[in-house]
Amino acid sequence: MKKAAQRIQDFQEIPAYNNIPAPLWLRIRDAPAETFYPEHAHAWGEFIYAFDGVLEVNIDQIHYLTPPPYGIWLPPHMQHSGINRHEVTHCTLYVHETLCELMPQQAGILLTAPLIPALLEHIRKNPLTENDPEYLRLLQVLLDSLSHAELVGSYLPTTQHPALAKILNHLHEYPADNSTLDELAKMINMTERTLARYSQKELGMSLHEWRQRLKVMKAMSMLNQGKTIENIALDLGYASSSAFIYMFKRWMHFTPDQFRKLYQGS
Repeated sequence: MKKAAQRIQDFQEIPAYNNIPAPLWLRIRDAPAETFYPEHAHAWGEFIYAFDGVLEVNIDQIHYLTPPPYGIWLPPHMQHSGINRHEVTHCTLYVHETLCELMPQQAGILLTAPLIPALLEHIRKNPLTENDPEYLRLLQVLLDSLSHAELVGSYLPTTQHPALAKILNHLHEYPADNSTLDELAKMINMTERTLARYSQKELGMSLHEWRQRLKVMKAMSMLNQGKTIENIALDLGYASSSAFIYMFKRWMHFTPDQFRKLYQGS
């Protein structure tokens, strides 16, 4: 963990937007790998969405990781920072506090309806001037749609527990590792029962569920990169494409191909 923290200190700083000129304002940004946004806050709520890649936003030592179609909601005046471990193209919808009445009062992951990624992609591909009435209407539709989105908390929780963090880091690096809970527990000199207890306490879910979520997150990024279903299944440790498709549909309610068509426009 100490080594990872030192690595992040070596990342290049990208300035955050602090001079926000309108009550409802959208910005799209390409961020290179190994960059970070310093801790900041302002009187605007933020909906942050990644077109390509995975975002990591840190609030009070809680790490929010989210691939599309999930976005991160941050209420106004909330201190936060961001890390881009890999290249990511993302957008932020800034919502002044006077317009946040119907938005959640706590930070978390918003599960968006397909309309929201479609609107954001439309704006991305068809840029309009900020004073264009059509553009302002699109932003209002975005805000109205977000007010109905489901807040699902941190999709992939992290932990400060050293032994459990070691396991999570290992699974991040080797998502195809299909070791049993007992085998993982032996890696950190724990019993299977103790590891299961720590997982539930620290993550709010079983390690099995956490691993499934990790694989879904990795799969969505790979789908966005244009990888085949067969290659994704192999990279994630599945013996067959059908087993991977079953897992993905169970969690996302779409097959991988349906997800790609809905959210990546392909």
